[in-house]
Amino acid sequence: MKTRRFAAVVSALTAVTLAAACSSGTEANSGGGDAKVLTLASVDQGSIEDVVKAFEAANPGVKVTLTTAGADQYQQQIRTQLSSGTGPDVMTVWPGNGNPGATYVLAKPGYLLDLSDQPWASQLPPAFQKVAQYEGKTYNALFGLNGIGAVYNDQALKKAGLTAPGTWTDLLTFCRAATAKGTPAFALGIQDNWVTQLVLYALAADVVFGADKDFDTKMQNGQATFAGSQWTTAMAKYQEMSKAGCFQKNPLGTSYEASQTLAATGRTLGVVQGNWIIGLLKQKNPSGTFTMKPLPATDDPATFLMPAAAGAGYGVNAKAKNKDLALKFVSYVMSPAGMKVFNEKQGSLPTLQNAGTEVDPGLTELSTFVKDNRTVPFMDQLWPNAKVQQTMLSGLQEVFSNQATADEVLKDMDAEYKKGE
Repeated sequence: MKTRRFAAVVSALTAVTLAAACSSGTEANSGGGDAKVLTLASVDQGSIEDVVKAFEAANPGVKVTLTTAGADQYQQQIRTQLSSGTGPDVMTVWPGNGNPGATYVLAKPGYLLDLSDQPWASQLPPAFQKVAQYEGKTYNALFGLNGIGAVYNDQALKKAGLTAPGTWTDLLTFCRAATAKGTPAFALGIQDNWVTQLVLYALAADVVFGADKDFDTKMQNGQATFAGSQWTTAMAKYQEMSKAGCFQKNPLGTSYEASQTLAATGRTLGVVQGNWIIGLLKQKNPSGTFTMKPLPATDDPATFLMPAAAGAGYGVNAKAKNKDLALKFVSYVMSPAGMKVFNEKQGSLPTLQNAGTEVDPGLTELSTFVKDNRTVPFMDQLWPNAKVQQTMLSGLQEVFSNQATADEVLKDMDAEYKKGE
């Protein structure tokens, strides 16, 4: 397995080098020293475009040069661009330490501008401050709270004559019934490897953290491991879902984009994803309604938890060509007006009070879980380095292609975790 991964890493690094070489001219010249031009690199979430339009409208004469990419491609490219001096003024930055584009990873080498003096920084809830900061300084403008769960196409459910399952046993029955009707339960697009984690996180919320909310602390203290814990149960349940026909055929050959189409058009009954997908599904099916519910991993609803945490935010390049304009954009994103545009378009919950965001009705249960403190952070945000998550993502793809076992993946994750920062 490690040989295959080494080859994949070499291939990825080659692609990054080529991508950086091809894009450096554009990035380096896009600002051109013009104080009215802002360069912005963002993960393509289908919502940033509206925020850019609103920002430009609020700042006449300002032009935002926007580039977007999927999460996998973006994470490969952004550090290379920053290290070579060709990075954008403002960029997507994930909370915590879980991936190559996360706060700790980019702040530690000095790539991000300290935003601690911005008015909104002290207003972030303590849980969000923890993953927006590095060594006590704030580097990430976190505007939205996201959750992970099962997002159902309400019309497709009704047409199939089925109801969303409320227990683990019901879930397996639901999947078999959906398959029998010719409409698989959930779309799974793990051709994009970041998608592989979502079902696992939803299951782990119940079986790992439902049983032990202090599991992360025990991991950090060397008192627990992935391979010797309920993570093995979460992995087994993920595979059991696959065997029960919970997903469409060939998930490895299905992209994130294609999975959206399957769920939006009713070719599956839903998709296990973050709440941000509701806005994307509505773009593909404007007349559709979509509802997020917890993905049950046990038969005791009283123990159900949902993964919920700050979603990706925005950081400012420490060497931004237009620092003032970059700070103005981030301030707009964190203002009530900007947050309202972003949250409502993305389908996320606001991180600051009094944002005036109208929450999508499909997120009622997520809002309740957040209010009742029945959530756990996205698991990777508190891991000591980005390689733990990357090992998990590539490993899960190998599990689905029968090139590795779940136990092997968990042991490899333990090995990376023990290396620390």
